[in-house]
Amino acid sequence: MKPEDMLDEIGSIDEKLIIEADIDILAKKKQTPLLRLLMPIAACLVLVLAVTLILPLLSNNPSSSSIQILPLTASALEDPLGGSRNASIGAVAFGANDFAFRLSAALAETAGSDNFIISPYSVWLPLAALVNATDTENKEALLSALSAAGVSEEDVNRAASRMLFDLTRQRDIGYAEEYDFPYHNPLRIANAVFVDKNHTLKKDFAQRFLDYFRGTAISVDFSSQQAVDAVNAWASDNTEGLIDNIISEFDPRTVAAIANAIYFSDRWQWEFNPGKTVQDIFHSPSGDTSAHFMLREGEGQWYYEDDKVQAIPLQFKTGGDMYIILPKDGDATGLLTSMTSEYFREIQNNGIMASGKLLMPRFSIESPVMQLRDALVALGIPLFDEQAAPLTGGLIEETLPVWLGSAVQVATINVDEMGTTAAAVTILPAPMSGAPQPTPPFEMICNTPFVFILCSHTYDGGSQVLFTGVVNQP
Repeated sequence: MKPEDMLDEIGSIDEKLIIEADIDILAKKKQTPLLRLLMPIAACLVLVLAVTLILPLLSNNPSSSSIQILPLTASALEDPLGGSRNASIGAVAFGANDFAFRLSAALAETAGSDNFIISPYSVWLPLAALVNATDTENKEALLSALSAAGVSEEDVNRAASRMLFDLTRQRDIGYAEEYDFPYHNPLRIANAVFVDKNHTLKKDFAQRFLDYFRGTAISVDFSSQQAVDAVNAWASDNTEGLIDNIISEFDPRTVAAIANAIYFSDRWQWEFNPGKTVQDIFHSPSGDTSAHFMLREGEGQWYYEDDKVQAIPLQFKTGGDMYIILPKDGDATGLLTSMTSEYFREIQNNGIMASGKLLMPRFSIESPVMQLRDALVALGIPLFDEQAAPLTGGLIEETLPVWLGSAVQVATINVDEMGTTAAAVTILPAPMSGAPQPTPPFEMICNTPFVFILCSHTYDGGSQVLFTGVVNQP
């Protein structure tokens, strides 16, 4: 698909970047006392996703230079509704979803009959930031691996900025602050680069990382336990304590580590009634097991079905969806490994408003520390090549050979009926005019393995995939 066709298909913050300061300008927004009370409950009970990605960068030549303080001011994130859009920016956004499904497929294959969860966006975002630090010989290969071949560095940066503006609801936050009303932002995204105290972060990279990715810089001593503690504390701070032990040690050659954390918490728009939750059998690949099934039934449900799957989006109160996709052959891992951005768009665009019944289990998944290096190398990411050292000269001021040494991620999810009991309002999605009604009403019984895909809307790329996973045993 051409970038221009993709576009047809989709319809100043002043902060000092002070090394050793942990500043999260996306998450630290004003909250009312009411929201401070409710948010921890929502994080515990309804849907809580948290992910942290760590990418250590290595060098064979430690330097004795001292760290420099970089007094930088951030430009505002780009509002997609207020700026110009070109085909390349749209191509980057679409490419992020293509990368999401290719990475999910590569990693899901190793899950076997276990549950699986990954945040591909949490991997894509820091890799997109590293486009700004990659040498000329490897930059095009990195862009190609990110499904953004032929796109300029500037357009990647602008696309990332516009995504962050939309995904973190900066427009809604602005309205809430202007008119002084409480607003719960369901998604928080944080980026940081941890730099060894004996090295100097390159000013050009630091400025772009701040401007387009809202990335902060933190000085640590990678030769000591202090670096491990600092990274784990940062992960905990940015995931409400859900992930606090992603790193146990660093390679002694580490000169920097780039990190991303995503935290999501929201209520369903149409909540499940806990009184109708029943205990029944779930047929997992490793044998039958007991599960608690949540029931949703009635009219006005968006539903998709073809010869391979049944699918339904569960909408969130403040926007975005979690698609539940049930394969008819029972092989959810196989479905996710074969999923493409094109097929996902087909599911999204070809559903109907229907009357029917959804029965799905509550589930909770916590991944182990996932090693991503091999999968990323297989996808063509060139940054792990020690001989080529593609990040030399782009990340730190010293002209030392620098490359990615490893990549790890931890993710967790909890799906329940309602969320907080405060203001428990049920809102039904409005049916589309003239939409056909299937006969008879559908039944979607998720008592066999299924796929989930959590996405949130962006202006440039439509539904941006944030998390994917497989529920093999709730």
